[in-house]
Amino acid sequence: MEPARDGDFRELRGTVLFTAFEPSGDAHAAPVVEAIRRMAPEVAVVAWGGPKLQAAGARVIERSADDGAMGLSAISRVGAVRRHAAAIEQWSRAHKVHVHVPVDSPAANFPVAKRLRRRGVRVCHLVAPQLWAWGPWRLGKLRRCTDGVLCLLPFEEAWFRARGVPARFIGHPVINRPLDAAAVQAKAATLPPGSPRLLLLPGSRSSEVRRNLPLLLRSLAELQSRRRGLLALMVAANQELLEMIRGMLGGSVPSGLHLVTGDLDAAIAWSDLALCVSGTVSLDLTRHAKPMVGVYKVSLLSWLGSKVLLTTPNRLLPNILAGSRIVPEFVPHAGGAEPVFEAADELLSDQARMKAAQAALRRVLQPYQGHRPDEEAAVAILRLMSGLNPVASSQP
Repeated sequence: MEPARDGDFRELRGTVLFTAFEPSGDAHAAPVVEAIRRMAPEVAVVAWGGPKLQAAGARVIERSADDGAMGLSAISRVGAVRRHAAAIEQWSRAHKVHVHVPVDSPAANFPVAKRLRRRGVRVCHLVAPQLWAWGPWRLGKLRRCTDGVLCLLPFEEAWFRARGVPARFIGHPVINRPLDAAAVQAKAATLPPGSPRLLLLPGSRSSEVRRNLPLLLRSLAELQSRRRGLLALMVAANQELLEMIRGMLGGSVPSGLHLVTGDLDAAIAWSDLALCVSGTVSLDLTRHAKPMVGVYKVSLLSWLGSKVLLTTPNRLLPNILAGSRIVPEFVPHAGGAEPVFEAADELLSDQARMKAAQAALRRVLQPYQGHRPDEEAAVAILRLMSGLNPVASSQP
């Protein structure tokens, strides 16, 4: 991609439509919208999305990203997704769309992208569908409904290009975001004192929290029985999930456990080790090179299905990036808490292993150096609107 200054697109006019169906997609798209508005102030940005897209300056036509679902639980959202897809198509028939940006959620976004592209709308996928992990038979569908795929994982660009899909690695908004280390440490110093310190991250979706919270709490109880003085901090992704967690606890918070929401960076800096539900939060931990144990509790049926559908040996993002098992993961997991708390206890007992995990996580970060994912994505989208190749490589 050729570098572009803000002024290169200042006279550009048209409409970009973002479609995000989960909170993570809303978060990924928001900084890209801010960058588009800086670079091309005459371009209209509309969205099916959530509060972050709205705060970034997109005109949100309908809210579609307030919560999300994965696995079999996603069935309950099929009706809502279909209604959104019908509304998007109806709206786009009455309003000219120049570029459609589907954000993650391929099951929801593929049908929308397919319909819009048939009518001449250019399509630029933000967040590559993880076809390398499962569902590679969908490659043909992706080829037919995209003009370019913006990848957040370093190996994805070569993987997609080798299979005839135009793609480009742009970095990751979680890993490449600015971090004020002094401010983070100052905030971490205000959190409860104690040692060792365990961080519990139960997920960003209500369905994830319901499935995984009992597993995390059982692991905590066992670790506390083994390690006198162990202190735990559980960070809810938002206030609604915090209230849900309180309700699941029945008003009785285990001794030594503190419940908070917000300021994830400070909580990570405060902790010695994290137990996290698999997802983007594992990259927040990677950003800090924080040792972790990854989990994702599923039903036995979903676990059996994963044996057929999932094609990669690792499923936790840091391990996928490393290409090896640098941190313990139980993803997906249909069993009890014992292997989870045993893995956590082994790490807490072995400082050499903790340091090795930190060093491996720092190596994972190296390919991300120098990337600005918000600006790189915005330039790709605006290039596509200008009739140029959105994923042209900047390499000599």
